[in-house]
Amino acid sequence: MTPLSLLDLAPIRQGGDAAAAYRATTELAQAAETSGYRRFWLAEHHNMTGIGSSATAVLIGHVAEHTRSIRVGSGGVMLPNHAPLVVAEQFGTLESLHPRRIDLGLGRAPGSGQRTVRALRRGSVEGAERFAEDLAELRGYLGEAGREKMVQAVPGAGLDIPVWVLGSSTASAGLAASLGLPYAFAAHFAPAELFPALARYRDEFQPSGALAEPYAMVAMNAVVAETDPEARYHFTSVEQQFLGMARGRTPGPMPPPVEDMDTLWEPDERDRIRAWLWASVVGGPESARQQYADFLQKTAADEIMVTSQTFDPAVTVDSVRRLAAIRDEVGAA
Repeated sequence: MTPLSLLDLAPIRQGGDAAAAYRATTELAQAAETSGYRRFWLAEHHNMTGIGSSATAVLIGHVAEHTRSIRVGSGGVMLPNHAPLVVAEQFGTLESLHPRRIDLGLGRAPGSGQRTVRALRRGSVEGAERFAEDLAELRGYLGEAGREKMVQAVPGAGLDIPVWVLGSSTASAGLAASLGLPYAFAAHFAPAELFPALARYRDEFQPSGALAEPYAMVAMNAVVAETDPEARYHFTSVEQQFLGMARGRTPGPMPPPVEDMDTLWEPDERDRIRAWLWASVVGGPESARQQYADFLQKTAADEIMVTSQTFDPAVTVDSVRRLAAIRDEVGAA
């Protein structure tokens, strides 16, 4: 059975606040755990009023404290925003508090505009183009401690924290392959290079101390409800957020669903957003099962990570549970 995991951004909903978002995220992680999800990851974003997971390591610790067995991690920490030593210390602390439950997924993009990057005190010269170098430095801090090391991560050194390379391009796939690291592709919002990236990762993979064979996880959207129309209705909250981005706005608080997106977008906007959201399972149990099985067959993913965002947290929990049942049915077929 292909493992199923969950990605969350602690969405802040219209009329709500960050505290409410964190309560919903905690309840979602608990539901994922009881439904047999393997991981619960949180994504770093800044200066976006609809996303509450900016202090990613802090929120990971909170979720880990309120769950028992599910792996909790970053999907991801945007390494250009941070000094590698600080990341090593943060995740060393998390691993020390929650042994064998912490994942460190790393992205090469800052995940925000240049003004926000400067506010984080990391200039563009130290950004994405330094990702491979910063990744090597970070992994060095997480390696075995030794007297010869002038700078050590305390805690962090010598801890067995799985490091993942995240990306949405063939370049990130090539880097993960060359280092022999697990790779997670962000098809949930940038699916254009999904299949070339998976092919490059698998073709160029070099076995390492971390991984003997390639391991590719693919992220997708999912809203599963009682009926197809109900699922499509709830998915319009995500489509509205992407419409805002298509019009040059940063994601604001998640809006309530609407009955008809054609009253909001133009045909060219609709086509663009549907291309962005191609990697999605949206429907009732029967159609969602077919969509999920088709996606799994096409990607041959070693693991699927879904993001299931709706305006109503209870609907999200229900969707996550329904998808777990589909995982079990597809896996048993």
